[in-house]
Amino acid sequence: MALPQPPPPPPAGARDPVTPEHWASGPPSQAQPLLRQEAKEEEEGEETGVQGAWGTGTAEQRRRGWGEAAESAVAEEGQAEVGGAAAAGSGSPAGGAGGGRGGWRRILAWLQRQQPQCCPCAAPLPRSAAHCCHGGTKMAALAYNLGKREINHYFSVRSAKVLALVAVLLLAACHLASRRYRGNDSCEYLLSSGRFLGEKVWQPHSCMMHKYKISEAKNCLVDKHIAFIGDSRIRQLFYSFVKIINPQFKEEGNKHENIPFEDKTASVKVDFLWHPEVNGSMKQCIKVWTEDSVAKPHVIVAGAATWSIKIHNGSSEALSQYKMNITSIAPLLEKLAKTSDVYWVLQDPVYEDLLSENRKMITNEKIDAYNEAAVSILNSSTRNSKSNVKMFSVSKLIAQETIMESLDGLHLPESSRETSAMILMNVYCNKILKPVDGSCCQPRPPLTLIQKLAACFFTLCIIGYLIFYIIHRNAHRKNKPCTDLESGEEKKNIINTPVSSLEILLQSFCKLGLIMAYFYMCDRANLFMKENKFYTHSSFFIPIIYILVLGVFYNENTKETKVLNREQTDEWKGWMQLVILIYHISGASTFLPVYMHIRVLVAAYLFQTGYGHFSYFWIKGDFGIHRVCQVLFRLNFLVVVLCIVMDRPYQFYYFVPLVTVWFMVIYVTLALWPQIIQKKANGNCFWHFGLLLKLGFLLLFICFLAYSQGAFEKIFSLWPLSKCFELKGNVYEWWFRWRLDRYTYSIWASSCKNKAECNELHPSVSVVQILAFILIRNIPGYARSVYSSFFAWFGKISLELFICQYHIWLAADTRGILVLIPGNPMLNIIVSTFIFVCVAHEISQITNDLAQIIIPKDNSSLLKRLACIAAFFCGLLILSSIQDKSKH
Repeated sequence: MALPQPPPPPPAGARDPVTPEHWASGPPSQAQPLLRQEAKEEEEGEETGVQGAWGTGTAEQRRRGWGEAAESAVAEEGQAEVGGAAAAGSGSPAGGAGGGRGGWRRILAWLQRQQPQCCPCAAPLPRSAAHCCHGGTKMAALAYNLGKREINHYFSVRSAKVLALVAVLLLAACHLASRRYRGNDSCEYLLSSGRFLGEKVWQPHSCMMHKYKISEAKNCLVDKHIAFIGDSRIRQLFYSFVKIINPQFKEEGNKHENIPFEDKTASVKVDFLWHPEVNGSMKQCIKVWTEDSVAKPHVIVAGAATWSIKIHNGSSEALSQYKMNITSIAPLLEKLAKTSDVYWVLQDPVYEDLLSENRKMITNEKIDAYNEAAVSILNSSTRNSKSNVKMFSVSKLIAQETIMESLDGLHLPESSRETSAMILMNVYCNKILKPVDGSCCQPRPPLTLIQKLAACFFTLCIIGYLIFYIIHRNAHRKNKPCTDLESGEEKKNIINTPVSSLEILLQSFCKLGLIMAYFYMCDRANLFMKENKFYTHSSFFIPIIYILVLGVFYNENTKETKVLNREQTDEWKGWMQLVILIYHISGASTFLPVYMHIRVLVAAYLFQTGYGHFSYFWIKGDFGIHRVCQVLFRLNFLVVVLCIVMDRPYQFYYFVPLVTVWFMVIYVTLALWPQIIQKKANGNCFWHFGLLLKLGFLLLFICFLAYSQGAFEKIFSLWPLSKCFELKGNVYEWWFRWRLDRYTYSIWASSCKNKAECNELHPSVSVVQILAFILIRNIPGYARSVYSSFFAWFGKISLELFICQYHIWLAADTRGILVLIPGNPMLNIIVSTFIFVCVAHEISQITNDLAQIIIPKDNSSLLKRLACIAAFFCGLLILSSIQDKSKH
């Protein structure tokens, strides 16, 4: 269709007509920013206030401005031209533009038919100014709105999820290929590679290193014998290792002799044997242990070379003799390695400028020659298989970074020795104690019976959905349009087949099964890498500033201006959740001021939840079982699935039990007789006094449980409550979390000096901060009439973000960081965050879909479903008890 020619320009000096009434009656805009979801019904589980309209439609149009009304008119124009085609009337964020070239043509055609008009909100302007307004401003506004639609058309949440899926598949394939090519033994990485995070924090390649406490070390080494054989450097390593078991052990006595250590409480024996050279004396010591009648050490750590260089003045003959001697003891070490853990410590570099005159012959060049000889001989001691003697070469990397701090240029500073000793402890103890944050040298945990059953269930759901999909696709092919031979036109058999609840159910569980497979790969299967956290001020505050800028940039007008309206609380949840995520991934809990502020945010989140549920019951008076089941399902569905798939207790995801318990407390308090709601209280002020009386009794009950730890533990230690609230065999963690947020769900203490003191001050101090924020945020005026759509988008999925971070953004149950792209921390954070947010959004949609099916509104059907759910949990408890007995 040919475009009409533009009308001639108005004569010079002509005044443009101003008709604001035309725009005031125009339709509202259909365009929405990328991060804002379309308006939908309130989610019952997260309602946080009273909803209501603010202003009329005309006021809304005046706020949103001239350009959007024009855009809507263009959309209507396009619908008329294409006869109601899908491109013009799709109703999606990208639908009205028509896409690409057609959208621009309709805009140009509409502009040519319009009379020049001024902005409706503007006062009468001079002729020159008014004429300028109708050119650039109009085109800029229309181009801006069209640009938003074009972005939404080509990049939506759905396309982002597809991109995330492709990224996961590619990354999984790359990591799998890398494991096959480089090997899957994380112990080798721990013993040979790594880097410093900051000054004193050592990060092994691809895995996490646990920092062992005294009790853990004794528990691991009970009834064990460890032997260190070598020179003064090995003696230093011996002292650092012993100090992990007994920090009071002093470095005293004759240094050139054997040094014994024994902890009788744990029956741990650690010996240092002075053999500064690889010679016949060392060989004889090792040979004794190879005899069957002699008790062998469980761990042997050996190494020597610098004395040979010093005594023989670095001669080449000394190196040849070293090779011969180490060749003679290599078979003995290999024999011991079949029953004991044997480590040969390579020589660390020296700082030549600090060496004394009698040590000047010890150069890094000669040390490298001795290390090469040891590695080549010990690795070739077995002909047809890999040597069982492990090379402890990571100390070389540590020394390269810290040898400048040495006092004599030869011996390492204490911090470096402590790192090497902790690596030795991780190599031996991780496979015994299996610490969560010690993934190095730790095999993949075996699948439990419940995990196997869950895998079978999700597999059946995937197969069932594929069958449904194939059947539906075949039916769709049969209903394809056929060509009428007489008229040559296509005839369509339009059959709108409704999607069954079973198909939605299978589709949801199919997607959930694939997502849970990703969870398992990230945090249980050891497919992807993990690293320890390391806090710096920049790693926390720079991302905070960045998201603050984005939040301010993406803002919109609110639909209502009431205190704590839905958009405002979504915004509040969103920015708090983003700050909490940054707090977790940066390891900022080690910085006390940040820790105190984050406690305020967690408490404020709980405050919002309590306020929202209280408002719902107070205003609507809906105490029905459907409402309760909907809330409980949406809060707990994801956590229950993760408890099954990831083999973690319910209390591990502590925030969800907190929210669930406080919801039930609020519900029971308000639902008990007499049921006092707003409608009843407005008729008689006596009911307000009754409500205060109820809340007063609730406060007394909370105080009693908070200060009576024994009574609290007795209640929650009863079966089956104990299965939900126990963590590591007791309910202390649950008592601590519950007590921490018992009044206002908040913590703030600017004067405390440690976490324990902060936690004591929190219940009675921090209410001021939360109330102050509410008052400041709701100051009448511009700030109250706008909200950040960026923060609000994240606020709608805040619960899923909080839970999913445990396994697919962080690692080792929040103790570390997931590494999808090694070697580039910034790119790794960007990619892992993108996938993490897409997964959380998809889980939110799956939960909402399943809630509509599993929790029907019909009471009789709901009771049947509840009976099935109760039977499911009974079976789960029985299987869990069987698993616990089999473990013990």
